[in-house]
Amino acid sequence: MKQNTLILGGAAAVLLAGGGWWWMTSHGAGTAAPAVSAAPSAAKDGMIALSADQMHALGLTLAVATAAQTVPVAELPAQIMPQPNARVAAAAQFPGVITRIFVVNGQDVTAGQPLATIASRDMVSLTAELARARARQNVARSQAARLGQLAREGIIAPARADEAASVARQADIDVGEQARLIGLVPGGRAGGAGYTLSAPISGRISAMSAETGKAVDPTMAPFVIDGGGPLQVTAQLPERLLATVKPGMSVRIGTVSGTVTAVGKSLDPATRSATVSAIIPAGSAVAGSATAIGIEGPAPTGAVRIPVAALGEVNGSKVVFVAVRGGVRARPVTVAGVSGESAVITKGLAPGDRVAASSVSELSTLAGAN
Repeated sequence: MKQNTLILGGAAAVLLAGGGWWWMTSHGAGTAAPAVSAAPSAAKDGMIALSADQMHALGLTLAVATAAQTVPVAELPAQIMPQPNARVAAAAQFPGVITRIFVVNGQDVTAGQPLATIASRDMVSLTAELARARARQNVARSQAARLGQLAREGIIAPARADEAASVARQADIDVGEQARLIGLVPGGRAGGAGYTLSAPISGRISAMSAETGKAVDPTMAPFVIDGGGPLQVTAQLPERLLATVKPGMSVRIGTVSGTVTAVGKSLDPATRSATVSAIIPAGSAVAGSATAIGIEGPAPTGAVRIPVAALGEVNGSKVVFVAVRGGVRARPVTVAGVSGESAVITKGLAPGDRVAASSVSELSTLAGAN
């Protein structure tokens, strides 16, 4: 009896196992695995299929091509400086020694603001000469008054009174001249032993060689002040571009725009280049800094401007990736030039086209895989 029970149990287990295998083979094929987002597909005829999620995962951003008014002509290293009439030296009027300094390099100052005080022996001599001139003036005036009275009384000849009056007028002139000289010195005063060096214009101190206790003379400029107004940009223009670059053309430094003001006509024998000058708005750059400028001329009809980051390269050719339904499409373009952070395209794009401005290297790899 026990043996029959074991046989029946084994048969039942076999039947259950067979039934489970049949159910899994007949129904398991119909069960779908969880969906996994597919990677962007390789380009076919320049088309790269991308879903919205895939664009987001790539960090893809789009930029709109805008009509270009100018096209890059040259990219040149340049120096930014204040215009010549905007830089003024605060020079010492008389030799002396700096006793006190009121400003620091880089500080903004206003016209007439004290910069430093200078002790000067020449200033002492001027005030002493003024005092002597005033003493002579007093004597000459008294003498002229006394002789004039005697001449009116008929005691002396009128010519002597006239001579005394002439001496008195000369004494007045000497006093006025000495006072004028002292008055020309900012902070100078009669009886003083020095003077104050003041800012001739409002602006920013761009150079400062003044030190307390340092001797100065009229050939020195302890302070140089840059006034406000547009900045000047100078660069060396190669000989081959002399006939192309003209005054009035646009210049670009990053996002800052300016205008060419002058193009030199004489070549440097060593570099075979001429000086080109331009102006840019005040405060748009730091005076004294080195930079690169792009000179731009009139753009041809149909040219557009896009970010330089939107340019890619596939099989040695420049391309951009234009947004289309379902993804982006690689499109060959003709680049007229690059200036700062933008590029001008003369063929392959139209104003209003949206192009990929990021992840361009990844898109170029996919486009090149076709």
